[in-house]
Amino acid sequence: MLFSKRPAVLLSLAILLTSVTACGKSPTAKTLEQSLAADPRLKDNPGIFGGSEKNQPQAKEKEAKAQLPSDFPQDIPLYPNAQLQSVTLANGSQNGVVTRWLSSDPSNFITNFYSEQLEKSNWQVLQQPTDDLPDTFEVQRDNLQVKVSIQPQSVTNPQPDQPQTVTVLVIEYLVNSRVAAEAKTESNGNVFGSDQDNLATERKPTLKSQQFNDLKEAPPELRQSIEDLAALGVLSVQSAQVKNNSNDTITNSFAPSKNITRREYARWLVGANNAMYVNNPAKQVRLVSQSSEPSFSDVPKTDVDFSVIQGLAEAGLVPSLLSGDSTAVLFRPDAVLTREQLILWKVPLDIRQPLPTASLEAVNQSWGFQDTAKIDPKALRAVLADFQNGSKSNIRRVFGYTTLFQPKKPVSRAEAAGALSYFGTEGEGISAGEMVRSQKRI
Repeated sequence: MLFSKRPAVLLSLAILLTSVTACGKSPTAKTLEQSLAADPRLKDNPGIFGGSEKNQPQAKEKEAKAQLPSDFPQDIPLYPNAQLQSVTLANGSQNGVVTRWLSSDPSNFITNFYSEQLEKSNWQVLQQPTDDLPDTFEVQRDNLQVKVSIQPQSVTNPQPDQPQTVTVLVIEYLVNSRVAAEAKTESNGNVFGSDQDNLATERKPTLKSQQFNDLKEAPPELRQSIEDLAALGVLSVQSAQVKNNSNDTITNSFAPSKNITRREYARWLVGANNAMYVNNPAKQVRLVSQSSEPSFSDVPKTDVDFSVIQGLAEAGLVPSLLSGDSTAVLFRPDAVLTREQLILWKVPLDIRQPLPTASLEAVNQSWGFQDTAKIDPKALRAVLADFQNGSKSNIRRVFGYTTLFQPKKPVSRAEAAGALSYFGTEGEGISAGEMVRSQKRI
């Protein structure tokens, strides 16, 4: 009886499907078609049938967002408009952690943020952005060492409403357990003498030293100055760099005879001064934050060297509206540096007191230059004060014996390094060479 009914059932089903096809536009047909359609929930939940259940953990893992470690140091400033992408252990370190972030903001915004925040929180700056390392900070405080790298990155096939570039932000930090142990023993009044030297070494600033492959082109009397400043890592260059086997040394072309720009000299001046007085904050030139109002119309807050140039202006070391010079509305960062400007900016950091009153007659009597009348009146006082510094005079050390100052002559990179290799007076000062040797002894 059951087999006799099967042809009838099949015939009824065929008639039903034919009716649906023929009357596809009728409401009844629509309702019937929807009732026979696959349940859309099955598409969203393939695991119901069990066949794709093993893929569910992978999907959930992809949806999981990266999270900061529970012991992430609260002292490290985090850029507010950046999204955490990954957290990994640093290579070869059990205490080092690398966090990677993405932001749609321009890289210079983030660089200015960290420049301001790190200064505000009194971090010891070991490395700050240079031409070699455009957006890299290395800082240290207590038992914590932090490296912040900020790099723009092009977006592949961006959508119409997406930016063309994003900024990759990498924050790497290392908790130095040995320094922490030292701090603990000191607080307990119990210092183990045999470990003191090793602990001091780990606390030493680790500015990346530089080596230059073209120093034979520099005047022999200035080569040592360049080498010493390079060892301190304060000379920025724009040429291609070649890393040596050591991670602490970078080889570049220095181009010693090339004219130095006002921008470069400002950067070297602040870097060298602060490196010489790394342990004396009272003698350091402070970098300013982005919140400061620009003193020069051609050095906006977005300029890569704004914090340095504005810092010099606010310290009164370069003529500006702040120092009462109504004509100094432009800094001209990419113009070449002249001899009189080198002396005008550098000498106040040597004598650390007001410049003396000067006249053409006083400079003539002291230096005996044939072209004294060509010196800018603003620079006369610095030139006279430099004479009073005896053998440590910048003019004597850099230009040697001369009866022509040539105040408007451009300064070479080698000459700028020669001036910056020593800060202070003849009786009390510090040289780059002394700093290098003291670091080696630590």
